[in-house]
Amino acid sequence: MTVRATSRGAQRTSLEGTRAEVLICGASFAGLAVARELADSGARVLVLDRYEIGERQTSACACPTPWLKALGLSDSIKQELPYMSFTTPGGSVRYRLPWSWSAFDYRQLCLLLWDQCGQARFETAKVESVGQRQADGTIDVITDRGTISAPLVVDALGWRRVLSSPHYQPPQAPLSRGLEVHPDHDGSGDALDIWVERGIVRRGYGWRVPAGDEARIGVGSYDPAEHVKEPTVELAERLDRDAVRYQGNWFPHRLRKGTEDEIFFAGDSAGHCFPLSGEGIRTAFYFGIACGRELRAVVEGRNDRAAALLSYERFNAAHKRPFAIALALQRLIPVLPPWLLTAMLSLIGSQRIIDRVFGWYLNQAAPQFVDPIPAPAAATARAARTLSGASR
Repeated sequence: MTVRATSRGAQRTSLEGTRAEVLICGASFAGLAVARELADSGARVLVLDRYEIGERQTSACACPTPWLKALGLSDSIKQELPYMSFTTPGGSVRYRLPWSWSAFDYRQLCLLLWDQCGQARFETAKVESVGQRQADGTIDVITDRGTISAPLVVDALGWRRVLSSPHYQPPQAPLSRGLEVHPDHDGSGDALDIWVERGIVRRGYGWRVPAGDEARIGVGSYDPAEHVKEPTVELAERLDRDAVRYQGNWFPHRLRKGTEDEIFFAGDSAGHCFPLSGEGIRTAFYFGIACGRELRAVVEGRNDRAAALLSYERFNAAHKRPFAIALALQRLIPVLPPWLLTAMLSLIGSQRIIDRVFGWYLNQAAPQFVDPIPAPAAATARAARTLSGASR
């Protein structure tokens, strides 16, 4: 039986007055990537999340394999997918990519990443809002377990951008919505399959991700007012799979500011999710690493907070062009006549063009950005957790 890390009952003590040097709100892809960069920095790092680490999967959990390997997360891979297929009303095409996708186990990946976060501390708490700025430069963050203070604060809580104002509110906000089911699967298939058909969803796409013993089948709509449950069920039925084990979420399709009011934002809270494809895992890693490097420079005395905020915002803004290109394609493709879309997909079919197109796409957040984590960090973290478990 899995032992939940979530504090309950008498263990759910007050955190009122807790102070940290770095407070990371959110313990999924972006938040853990930030914490990873602070391993062995000597900083008091506190990571908060409403759920235990790895508890709540909210996406299809597929990522370019080179990223998982670069981060040392290969053990979480359930199935590698070297191909992609695209189906329109006019037919299907199948591409061999210059790199592969991998479907992974969310909980295992998060725990593997957490093992690289050195002496960072984790607590379960619901982050509610940002509080006062103190005279010494610390920022108060209000949670359901009390107010916590730190001079360096990261919001990696997802599309709600909790520590900002005003909050995004669907369906008015620039958000897409997705829903998927997880029927049993026999492990067959070597492609991430995409359907671009208005009969499934007017502005969006359907997908199937083979993931070992399950298939992840879903539909995403670029129009947040468009419901996706019925088309998800219909796609599962078309593929002769049961519509079981639902999960869904909103995801952003517009880049936002990476800093605001002296707070750093990473992952979906900063719109770090590519328009058109809806891919946000790799970009959460990428921008989380960039944010963590700026924070590390501060805690090690090589920079101050104001300079780190400016540097990170410049890094974020430098990516406006690829995000704008993807957003333009997101608006264009749904209005193309199906015959034209089919023809375009067929024209891309030469391996040389495929390699260039998908090579460009990967390079917008390239896996070479990752630095290997110092080996002692993971070993020290594992030892500390072992001792902590024994003491309980």
